Amino acid sequence: MTDGVRVHGDDGPPVLLLPGGAETTEGFFPGMVEGLVGDPGCRVVVHDRPGTGSSPVPGTLADAADHLHALVTDLATGPVVVVGQSLGGAVATLLAAAHPQDVAGLVLLDMTPVNDPEIAAQVERRTATIARATAVPVLGPALLRATLAVTARRMKRGLRPDCAAAVDRTMAMDVDQLVGAVDGLTELARGWRDDALPRVPAAVVTADRKPGAAIRRAHERLAAALDAPVLTWPGATHSVHLDHPGEVLDTVRDVVRRSVVR
Repeated sequence: MTDGVRVHGDDGPPVLLLPGGAETTEGFFPGMVEGLVGDPGCRVVVHDRPGTGSSPVPGTLADAADHLHALVTDLATGPVVVVGQSLGGAVATLLAAAHPQDVAGLVLLDMTPVNDPEIAAQVERRTATIARATAVPVLGPALLRATLAVTARRMKRGLRPDCAAAVDRTMAMDVDQLVGAVDGLTELARGWRDDALPRVPAAVVTADRKPGAAIRRAHERLAAALDAPVLTWPGATHSVHLDHPGEVLDTVRDVVRRSVVR
């Protein structure tokens, strides 16, 4: 471990993992690191950006792209395939738009739509509401714990043990850290430009929603800008990396292989 960065694998195309929310990267994508190191033989970068996970350094969403640009430059791996879930997917697209030379490919897993200001505003409002409710002495934290316990039990049904364990870690969220992680999302969405994205091998994975759902439409617009497929699987949820880990790993492998032969 050096400066909060761990690189798994000795050689091969580099892959950068970006978890959702303000979560730590360690254990967030069960089986992903081992799977990519084994096939097709990648170097997988595990790192908590400032303001998230176990990072002791404060940071904002607006700073994320420049921070990751500095990370990629320091690692000297060349451009990376970026895999991002939820807010991590938004950060992946921000990096690609601001520093296209750093990105060899993109895999966006039910990403928070940074290309839709209305949805972005909803995300910020919803997170702030959770924080206010949690701030109510005694009752607030108890209610949050009870709600998250019910959610975790539902999410873990039928999951692999490692994926179920990842659910438990995610449910032990730091609400204040999450509020900080999404702060500024709406402003970034208002300034979003599809034409800033590079044309690199990509895949946009969306949850199993109705065709007309607003988030699905945002994902479809982003996929069109990337000239990438929109993928989904029956029963896929926002945590598609946990309920369909095999399909997600295969999708990442495909994008990595396409990025190498460009």
